[in-house]
Amino acid sequence: MPLLLISGAAIYIGLGAVERNLNDRLREDLELVARAVSGPLSQALSDGNELVLGESLRSIFRIARISGASVFDEQGKRIDSLGLADRDVTNSASAEEAIASGRLGGAFRRVEGESVFSQFTPLLNGEGQLQGLLQITRKRSDFHRLVASTRIWAVSIWSVLAAAISLVVILGHYGTVGRHVGRLLSMMTAMKPGQWRVTESASGPRELRQIHEGLAAMGARMARAESEIEARIERERELADRLRHHEKVAMIGRVAGGVAHELGAPLNVIHGRARILERQQLTEPMSRQVQDIQHQVSRMATIIQQLLDCFRHVPDSRRPEVLASIVSDALVQASEDDRCRCKELVSKGLENEARIRAEPIRVELACLNIIRNACQAAESRVRVFILEHERELEVRVEDDGPGIAPDQYEEIFEPFYTSRPAGEGTGLGLAVVSSVMKEHEGRAEVSGSELGGCCMSLFFPKEDKI
Repeated sequence: MPLLLISGAAIYIGLGAVERNLNDRLREDLELVARAVSGPLSQALSDGNELVLGESLRSIFRIARISGASVFDEQGKRIDSLGLADRDVTNSASAEEAIASGRLGGAFRRVEGESVFSQFTPLLNGEGQLQGLLQITRKRSDFHRLVASTRIWAVSIWSVLAAAISLVVILGHYGTVGRHVGRLLSMMTAMKPGQWRVTESASGPRELRQIHEGLAAMGARMARAESEIEARIERERELADRLRHHEKVAMIGRVAGGVAHELGAPLNVIHGRARILERQQLTEPMSRQVQDIQHQVSRMATIIQQLLDCFRHVPDSRRPEVLASIVSDALVQASEDDRCRCKELVSKGLENEARIRAEPIRVELACLNIIRNACQAAESRVRVFILEHERELEVRVEDDGPGIAPDQYEEIFEPFYTSRPAGEGTGLGLAVVSSVMKEHEGRAEVSGSELGGCCMSLFFPKEDKI
């Protein structure tokens, strides 16, 4: 718009200059014609030759486009005329000025109802004295026709220029700026949590490409920040879960410790009295009753010990340990257990020297529990493997027993949950395993075994190498 306004003002000023120039040229044309015929007319006036005077006036029309021509004497009375001309110029300021100054003069005036430009030229005799005036007229419309034609051309050129500029600006803006800005706005609108990355390639002028690159860099930073925040929230959630677990374990541990202390003394007394009775001369039925009492006391003592193992608050005394060595010790203890003596124990991977950060007694207890469970469930065979993964070590124990239903995979780690008949299990063995794994930032998983039974896996984080 500023460019169009400036160009319009320039054309307006230029038209004014052109109009003035055309007026000057037309006046110069009349002046040249007047000068060309003033000599013959002056001579004809001096000689009084009306024939030459008339021919000289007619010759003016042949030289240029003239509306009228007249010859006046020194008093301003018309001698001869052709076309538009004044009858009397005694009251004409331009004529008086030409007579007085002896120079050409002219002005726009009305002659016979027509607006014309009237040019007065003094006619001098041989001695330089004024003997008459020559008036040449030209219609004002001749001037205006040229100026109007010039205006039409100027306005047409300006209109074409304005249309071209508007078209160039509109199409150029859309082609070079508008559509690229639209793409940037669309990308900015699409950026939201989880979708900060800018995948489209940069295009358009250099400045817009720089904005696109800055937007992409900002999106990448936002995505990284969002990932870091989510990871931090997840870590805080894990820490909160671990804290709740430790608080729960500590509370239950205190309760279990109190219960064990309160029940320990009576159970020792009952166990002692049963041993005393066992040394007496008892009948066979009475002897069986005493043995049952001793068995139940031992079972209660085992349950109390497992409660303490499951819910005992253990200070963090973990240190780098070779996992294979801990599993080997657990296998030695399991081989002495009545439940494992009649089963084939197969081990693999015990030569692995990879380390975990562990409290060895607790890890050995967890491994021993799942080995004993496998022996108790197996028909004839149990396999114990140590497998190394990228960031974890796995203790895998498989058996060829009946297995565990998939809908029980989560429940078996709950305290006091057991799939065995009443009296054959306390339901605390795998609860101890779950507690130990949480202490060591690991996890326990259950699946089906290739042997047809159950596969229990304990995953421990690998200790970073120093």
